[in-house]
Amino acid sequence: MIDTVETRALVIGSGIAGCVAALTIAEAGVDVVLICAGRQLDDGNTALAQGGIVYRGLGDSAQLMAKDIITAGWELNYPRAVRFLCRKGPEVLNKIFLEKLAVPFAREEHGEYHLTMEGGHSRPRILYSADYTGRVIMDSLIVAVRKNPHIRVMTEMTAIDVLTTHHHSHSLEIRYQIENQCVGAYVLEHSTGIVRRFLADYTVLATGGIGQIYLNTTNTSGSLGSGFAMAHRAGARLMNHEYIQFHPTSLFHRSPRKFLISEAVRGEGAKLVNVHGHAFMADYDPRADLAPRDIVTRAIVDEMLKTGEDFVYLDAANYIDTDIAQRFPTIHQKCLEGGVDMAKEPIPVVPAAHYFCGGILVDQQGRTTIERLYAGGECACTGVHGANRLASTSLLEGLVWGHAIGQDIALRVKRNAMLNNRLKSSIAPWFALGHRQNEDPVLVSQDWATIKHTMWNYVGIKRTTPRLKRAFDDLRDLNKRLHSFYKETQISKSLVDLFHGCQTAYIITTAAMRNPQSKGCHYRDDT
Repeated sequence: MIDTVETRALVIGSGIAGCVAALTIAEAGVDVVLICAGRQLDDGNTALAQGGIVYRGLGDSAQLMAKDIITAGWELNYPRAVRFLCRKGPEVLNKIFLEKLAVPFAREEHGEYHLTMEGGHSRPRILYSADYTGRVIMDSLIVAVRKNPHIRVMTEMTAIDVLTTHHHSHSLEIRYQIENQCVGAYVLEHSTGIVRRFLADYTVLATGGIGQIYLNTTNTSGSLGSGFAMAHRAGARLMNHEYIQFHPTSLFHRSPRKFLISEAVRGEGAKLVNVHGHAFMADYDPRADLAPRDIVTRAIVDEMLKTGEDFVYLDAANYIDTDIAQRFPTIHQKCLEGGVDMAKEPIPVVPAAHYFCGGILVDQQGRTTIERLYAGGECACTGVHGANRLASTSLLEGLVWGHAIGQDIALRVKRNAMLNNRLKSSIAPWFALGHRQNEDPVLVSQDWATIKHTMWNYVGIKRTTPRLKRAFDDLRDLNKRLHSFYKETQISKSLVDLFHGCQTAYIITTAAMRNPQSKGCHYRDDT
């Protein structure tokens, strides 16, 4: 078994940002290896996206869109990044999704694209496909990725560590160099248990979100902050990682992953009501049910506390005039499976961890603070979202930055900016620290329960100083134990996932403790 794979570009993660980056690089004639931890390329969060993707509405402008994004983000956004998204977004979307891939978004009777409204937007500017927008986007991307001869796809591959000259080179001369360069990654192959060394001129982290470190989340099982944790260990700068967006409306049911009830349902007119039938959002914000997600989420929590119930209702049946089953077929079917006909009765809903507004700090080309390491999609912090993400901007951000990353890498490759062989040869194959077969599934499960409950109860929707201190102490102790266990035990996917998840939770908690200012998704209840 060859333990080393060499490539010009390595993309870790196969959602919208990863696939677009890989395609853009490959279309320039550059060879790319695209890896993901799932069995399929669409095992990430992109395929779950329901509502849509921001485009440009009637009477809309880049300036108006930017204003909406910054308002939702509590003015903690990076204005330059917001302007970049609003200016480039519609152009890139049109070029890739409409012209090149012909993604089947919903159209009017006359053939024009139908644009819908969502919370926080001042114009209908959302392209969508029923309530499975992410699904049709991923279907189109996967076909293009699979057809491209310059892309090598490798599934069921879990990245363990980003390789850097400061941490992994055994050459003293290279380690003395001031600039820290990324040279690839150590990757665990699920089928064999072998850790392979991927050496790359350029590496892209597109590993998705962090929702699985919380008890209730809409995210897929692989969304546990792996790229975030790896970048942190490598020394990359992180930003805004205390800002975790909780989606206000997930279906109230017991499941490892909560089913999202798209914000587009409220965009079409549905209202949140409490158990007494009162439409309460107007009591909290003049925008009522179309207020930004952080405001709606906290309002729901307050209503649940007032009534003593475990949920509130989202009433589409009494407020939407269109054919609900046709407009929201996936949501309608899922609710029916849970015994609720949303066309005839209100849906019981609760908030759930949904989107990571912070992440690995990147510039407009997706470059991190480590040379040759890029990041895009949810694991990256571009500065667009600030303290709270505006609805349907994440898919556009993943598209725009995935494209920018691909363009930048392709340009640098054309300029022959390759890693020299001496540097590559200084990176040793994986050396296993632990060989003991002492991984106990019960202990792994208990550690995950500790992480999820700690984050949900103490670093959740409403945070206080005592809660954050308790979380910090508990996660610090768990991290110490896991570091020792990790060094003694034979490597496995479940162990890598647990290690990354615990590190991510600890880093986020530390950031939340250090920020006393209550803003957006980081809501301090004691300030």
